[in-house]
Amino acid sequence: MHRFYVAPENWNPNALTLSGSEAHHCRDVLRMLRGDKAVLFNGRGSEITAEIVDFERGAVHLRRLHESNTPPLRCRITLGQAIPKGKNMELIVQKAVEIGASEIAPLISERTIVDVDPASAGQKQEKWQQIAIEAAKQCGQNWLPHVHAPRKVKNFFIDFPVEAGVPTGKSQNLPLKTAATTTFDLRLIGSLQPDALHLKNILAEFSSEHRPLPESVLMLIGPEGDFTPAELALAKSHGCRPITLGPIVLRVETAALYCLSVLCYELL
Repeated sequence: MHRFYVAPENWNPNALTLSGSEAHHCRDVLRMLRGDKAVLFNGRGSEITAEIVDFERGAVHLRRLHESNTPPLRCRITLGQAIPKGKNMELIVQKAVEIGASEIAPLISERTIVDVDPASAGQKQEKWQQIAIEAAKQCGQNWLPHVHAPRKVKNFFIDFPVEAGVPTGKSQNLPLKTAATTTFDLRLIGSLQPDALHLKNILAEFSSEHRPLPESVLMLIGPEGDFTPAELALAKSHGCRPITLGPIVLRVETAALYCLSVLCYELL
């Protein structure tokens, strides 16, 4: 069945309605009819199988048939990704949703090639959030990751904890922000430096010292050319452990997906 996203602030199991781009996709693109069934989700774990009962201008009304709830993943993984060139950020957002990231924080590093000015930052955030929505619709993910506004690395550790968890926006395409993540059990940063450790060793060390495994992880991935020494030192000063991804230097998008895959395999 086709899946549609309804923002949490518009979620009403007793009066289900698709509006905006979701209504357009249902009626004008998929050409669904009265009596057709669809799956609606709110990005907060709730999912409803529903039947289309009526159409009106800009809206599709549905009747609830069955409702279920998906529990959140055991570990909240936040990807702090330095924005790469081209459309690679779109690929990273899409695959991060499919793999199981909880939040995505685009970073503007000193070596970031893409020009992100204040005027375009909001547009990029909205575009990436819409990509996350489409990915969640396609892969059956009922917990929608929040894509944060782009920010400079030097501001990340100041702004991010304050911003996390604060409700924002009433747009159909932008979800409310997820539960506050003011601290992380484990903070990691991909590094090409000789002091970087293998992720499996860091996880084994964490498990032996803390038990159980971390329930929230921050994973920072640099741009083409890696983070600068100053940025790496800043991350270390905020508790980030440098990790190596092996002897082969990976492309930015490969590094992000590699780290997320390993973390999800080990922690979810």
